[in-house]
Amino acid sequence: MKSCGIIVEYNPFHNGHQYHAKMAREMSGADVVIAVMSGNFLQRGEPAIIDKWTRANEALTNGVDLVIELPFAYAVQSADYFAAGGIKLLHALNCEALCFGTDNQSEMDYELFGNFVKNNQIEINQLYQTIKNNGMSYPQQMTEVFRRLYPSSGLDFSSPNHILGLSYAKENANYEKPMKLYPLKREQAGYHDTNIYQDFASATAIRKAVFSDELAQITKVLPEKVVIDLATLPTISWENYWPLLKYKLISSSTSDLQEIYQMKEGIEYRLQEAAKNSDSFQTFMEQAKTKRYTWTRLQRLATYVLNNVKQQEITNSWNHTHIQVLGFTEQGQRFLREEKKQLTLPLITKVSKSLKTQLAIDIRSNQLYQLGHPSILEQNFGRFPIRIR
Repeated sequence: MKSCGIIVEYNPFHNGHQYHAKMAREMSGADVVIAVMSGNFLQRGEPAIIDKWTRANEALTNGVDLVIELPFAYAVQSADYFAAGGIKLLHALNCEALCFGTDNQSEMDYELFGNFVKNNQIEINQLYQTIKNNGMSYPQQMTEVFRRLYPSSGLDFSSPNHILGLSYAKENANYEKPMKLYPLKREQAGYHDTNIYQDFASATAIRKAVFSDELAQITKVLPEKVVIDLATLPTISWENYWPLLKYKLISSSTSDLQEIYQMKEGIEYRLQEAAKNSDSFQTFMEQAKTKRYTWTRLQRLATYVLNNVKQQEITNSWNHTHIQVLGFTEQGQRFLREEKKQLTLPLITKVSKSLKTQLAIDIRSNQLYQLGHPSILEQNFGRFPIRIR
């Protein structure tokens, strides 16, 4: 069975995601579309608007055949680490192709770029070291590096989906049998676009409407099942966890906070002070943000603090990556049966107590996510993969 992978978050699932799954199948000629999906905490350091099981179910009823969870240690990360986890899982499943969205407006040969980075990594690292303290942001620095070294245009590192596409290409090129890459240009709505179009809207625009109690305005850009879920289930944001985060920041000693993953350069003092003077997560972020500490970087750090994540736990998770199945259609289940003996990572279809050490961060983050609302169901134990006929 020919397979095509997509690396996703679905926060929430919308018509653009349905189009992505459809085009992944058509462009690659795949029998099976595999989604590697972030769990309950996402790449930009946010809790998912709806829990991972609900989002997996929405995907399976709208064009995806198999949903695999991207572990926390890869999911809540910058683009390169996020891509490394997604690509690793797809290769472990012997996936043959990858389809990803891009908002890059010029023609771009992603496979060529991936091979260029693979063959010129020393020069890239050396040039980056010479400019990394010049006051520019990391995306600006990388744009400058490749402007000087790469013999082509189209490398705008300010575009989120394009950045991910480049990261996928770099990571994929490191494997003995790289997947065939199929970039798909976004339709109408850009990543940060807050407009509602006839059939499409960005996840940013949809979340804004949901949290403003304007769900009726966005029903046309969502599959029917997603509309029902957003109307009947609790929708989650950082504000649901603000009391927990504030307590953690204020009650912890600075030495304890210094042990948190990515806590560097004395930022713990700034976070503590901002927490003491804030009555909401929004206010906290506005107080803590600086030119040096971007909103996304601070949100990720807040997620690590909330989940009490340490460097050693992240390293252990990277070293013991697993394939956790959230759900499948009959086609997806058939694919898993065919590939089961050839998988290069452990396959998990049920989280048992025996996996507590191996899945420590993932289990803890799911339990903390449940604290966001009393009606959020158990996310770990006793859950079996969703089956869609």
